[in-house]
Amino acid sequence: MEAAKAGPLVRKLVAFDEDTFDKLKQLARDRMATFQELADEAFADLLKKHGIPIDLKDALRKSASIAGTPVGESPNSAASRKNKPKG
Repeated sequence: MEAAKAGPLVRKLVAFDEDTFDKLKQLARDRMATFQELADEAFADLLKKHGIPIDLKDALRKSASIAGTPVGESPNSAASRKNKPKG
């Protein structure tokens, strides 16, 4: 998450059980990454999963796709109509 590095940092305390933390430390070593890089990747994936843009490029892409949708229709309504049985 490059945008997070540009602005002021916010620190939060997160608790892990010992086994999970050991596995995360090992994953970081295996990937030659820092724990912070693993956390950045995990939170970026979580935001993406829920449709929340993680940077300006994503926000503009999402805005453009919504702007291209006719008024009164959600971005997913055209796809759902294609899947409905006719009759």
